[in-house]
Amino acid sequence: MGWVAGPRLVSATARAGALGILASATMTLPQLREAVREVKSRTEAPFGVNLRADAGDAGERVRLLIEEGVRVASFALAPSQELIGRLKDAGIVVIPSVGAVRHAQKVVAWGADAVLVQGGEGGGHTGQVATSVLLPQVVDAVGVPVIGAGGFYDGRGLAAALCYGAAGAAMGTRFLLTKESTVPDAVKERYLAARVTDVTVTTKVDGLPHRMLRSDMVAAMESSGRIASLLRAVRHAAAFKKHSGLSWTAMLRDGRALRHGKGLTLSQTLLAANTPMLLRAAMVEGRTDAGVMASGQVAGLIADLPTVAELVAATVGQATARLTELAAQAGP
Repeated sequence: MGWVAGPRLVSATARAGALGILASATMTLPQLREAVREVKSRTEAPFGVNLRADAGDAGERVRLLIEEGVRVASFALAPSQELIGRLKDAGIVVIPSVGAVRHAQKVVAWGADAVLVQGGEGGGHTGQVATSVLLPQVVDAVGVPVIGAGGFYDGRGLAAALCYGAAGAAMGTRFLLTKESTVPDAVKERYLAARVTDVTVTTKVDGLPHRMLRSDMVAAMESSGRIASLLRAVRHAAAFKKHSGLSWTAMLRDGRALRHGKGLTLSQTLLAANTPMLLRAAMVEGRTDAGVMASGQVAGLIADLPTVAELVAATVGQATARLTELAAQAGP
């Protein structure tokens, strides 16, 4: 949800009664502070901030959340025990995202308040295990609230998550396709026109499995050789360096952290640090020819652009109705 879950979408989500999460990985520290304050100016409802636990300035970002009184911190990768402790000491709820049972058990042992479990249907960086298999595994393995993600887009999905034992469901693509989402209209139309089979997984963006919409850009990356990939990586790295103000050393360090140092080529290191520029081209500039569109498989099932308030009300209403029907069928 980088470049998507900004102050407007997050504040609308919070006002509607759901938990909006600012995607901060694409923000500098000053931009993050500005975004947090903008959300606070729009609503008094709780909201959270998603952090990259492996970022070089993760400690500074944690301090910012504490200073600004943010209520929830979520993480794209498992945070250290030290970061969890600092946040919990400040009264901030910690919700790491996990893709495996062992990761959930590890962060819970370190003090995480809840875990968000994303199955393979989810957009962006993803795994191979389906939510319907992974979610009940994690629910059975940990003693904290579990939030299901990957494949959810309506009230039936929320009801299913609750039946698996989850405390709720998280939705990315569904909230991207709302009126408050700042994604350009032409890009939203690409998502709405997509079929389930138009969502693919590629490792050509940064060397990791990445679920996104099929596009000419993805096809070009899939068919390009090593030299073309390296040139593209350098170009995007230079663009991100200008945008973020990071040094080459800092960007390469973050790239290696994202890949955990496993078999890195120079091209993969650069792209791991600078994948945000590929997302920005589409999600901010509307250039689907020069960017990528992270997407869950549910894009093929979504056909409308409600307001966030309409979406939350419809989701909760449908889930309530479905659970009521099931209870009636079960009898006394």
